[in-house]
Formats: sequence, C-alpha cells, structure tokens
Amino acid sequence: MTTRRDFFRDLTLGTAAIAAAAPAGTLAALTAPLPPVNREAFKPLRISMLSYSFHGLVKERMMDIFHFFETCKYRYGLDAADLWNGMIASTDDGFVDKVHRALEDRQLVVPNIAVDGTTIIQADGEGAATHRTLQDRYLQIARRWGVGFLRFDAGASRKKDSKDIDGWTEKEFDFIVGRYRELAQYAFDHGFRTGAEVHWGPERCWVHMEKLIRAVDHPGFAICMHFGGWYGTPEEVLAAEKAAAPYVAHTHIPWDVCEDPNLHARLAVLRDAGYTGYYSVEHHSGKNEYNKVESQLGKVRAVLTSWNRGEDGDANR
Repeated sequence: MTTRRDFFRDLTLGTAAIAAAAPAGTLAALTAPLPPVNREAFKPLRISMLSYSFHGLVKERMMDIFHFFETCKYRYGLDAADLWNGMIASTDDGFVDKVHRALEDRQLVVPNIAVDGTTIIQADGEGAATHRTLQDRYLQIARRWGVGFLRFDAGASRKKDSKDIDGWTEKEFDFIVGRYRELAQYAFDHGFRTGAEVHWGPERCWVHMEKLIRAVDHPGFAICMHFGGWYGTPEEVLAAEKAAAPYVAHTHIPWDVCEDPNLHARLAVLRDAGYTGYYSVEHHSGKNEYNKVESQLGKVRAVLTSWNRGEDGDANR
C-alpha cells in the first residue's frame, strides 16, 4: 500500500531526476519569475439573472430575496442581483433597510428592478392613480439600493379584439409620456434610469416603442430589451433588436434565445451599440430552476468570455 508520505517521496525523487536530465539553461528558464497577473486588464463579465427565474421556488416558499442573494453570490459567482418585485416582500422602511444591508454584506449591485402590476396606465382603462404612489415608492427604493434601471410597463387600455400593433389611443399616449417624463426626471437626478420593457402590449411593437422613446426624449428614460419579445416575423424581431439597441439600459434573455445558435450575434447588437449594462438571463418554466438557470448563464457567460479574448463568441466554431 502506498501512503501519502511514499507518494510525495516518489514525486520528489522523480522531479529531481527530471531536473538532472534537463539541458543546461532549461531549468533556469522554467523557474524564471513571470510577470504578475495584470488585474487592470481583467474585463468583468457583466452578467446577472432576474429573480423571476425562481418564481416556482418562490411560489413553493423555498426561496426569498435573501436566499436569492446567496444564490447569486455563492452558487453562480455573480456580482449582481437583478430583481423582480414579486420577490420584494415589503416596501416598508424596515424591510428596505434589511435588503440594503444584505446587498452590502454580499457586495452585490442591483442592475434592475422589474416592477410588475404597477403600469403607467391600467389595462382596464380606469387610469393610473392607484399606481402612482407605488411607482414613487419604488423610485425611492431604487435610489436607496443604487439600482441601475427601474422598469415600469406602460400598460394599455385595449379592447379584447385589439392587438398590440394597434397601439395606444392619443389620450393614453399623452398620459404615458407625461408620467414617464416625471419618473425619468427623478431617476436622472439620482443617478439611474427608468422606463419600459419589451414585455407586453404596444411596447412589444418597435413602431410604438420608438414613438414612445422619441416622445419622452429624456436622458433618464431608457428601455429593457427582452430578447425575442418583439412583435413580428423572425426577421422583424431581429431588425427591432438592432434598431432598439442604442436605447437599451438593461436586458432579459429567455431560454429560447440562450439556445439560439446565433446568440452571440444577437447579443453583439448591444455591444456594437456601446451597451455597458448587464446581460441578464430570465427563466420562465418554474421547474428545475437551479439547473436551467445555470445552463442559461453558461451560454451567455461563454459569449462574454469569448469577447474578452477578442473572439466573436460563436460557440459553433
């Protein structure tokens, strides 16, 4: 039986024999000091995941926001936690302060909060008065947590037989633009941005989203690109992704887009437009979430790592 002591003795003898047989000068070359790793040359992988990716576990009460932070930091090695408000259990000061401490303890940043259920204008057409207070509260929370982007859906007052492509009425559009300007001014004054997402309603149509962007016309306003969320043919979807790229402050990348062999090319439209935000994955199935999220992160991580090496990110080569 070989003990650990025997193993290391044999290993030492073998190393000495190799050194004795090496040509003159070879050993010196092997042991010459190498320059230290240049930490300044490191390019961080700006990758995150939306906490909605674990909505199945949230529903089963197997994950809360603090567990999510642990998952981001220690299971997946991320430096960011992309938040869905369904995981924010309270907007009271006490809870907000606890989350703030948890983020500081784990040295996590929050690139985005996706706020569902608080549209600028309600889908039933009764207006947005009941939502205004909560929107203002999330502005305060975003400031407190140092959030990069705060998303509110525009919403719509549509009849059942209408389609996204029909857009907003003139009255709705004017109200939405005015409210986004108010939100954007607060965000801009406090170092972040707010806006819409390619999520549902007319926002899914580039013609309407572009009209909204141009009408709000504010440096505190931007959009979240939910890849694959645009209305239209596959060719129209790709064209919309490219056209929207200069206005994007955050991303959500679903499963099917992560599985696209051309993922690298689709993400490159953002990179080429000067995008400096996070590439954030979002999972939807509610099943086997840990493993499926890991797969999505791996796909995006591979593209970003390839870019850092000066390659094109094409995993098929």
